[in-house]
Amino acid sequence: MKIKPLADRVVVQPQEAETKTASGLYIPDTAKEKPQRGKIVAVGSGKKDEPMELKEGDMVLYGKYAGTEINIDGEEYLIMRQSDVLAII
Repeated sequence: MKIKPLADRVVVQPQEAETKTASGLYIPDTAKEKPQRGKIVAVGSGKKDEPMELKEGDMVLYGKYAGTEINIDGEEYLIMRQSDVLAII
């Protein structure tokens, strides 16, 4: 990874949105929601009073509008604070 986040920030690679429902119906692009899960690809060192609990490779859930979208070498990533992550899957 070419980017190293600072302090309590992490870089997340979002998973693709679901294209098919459980019953087998295909979801058109206009009806897809933003993905809310992804894989952590880089982590910062944490804060002095708040250690980093996440690590590279963790699958996480995050808020719908959490983070800042960035594009590195044609890949989409999100940079967000550790506190924006809701859960580890």
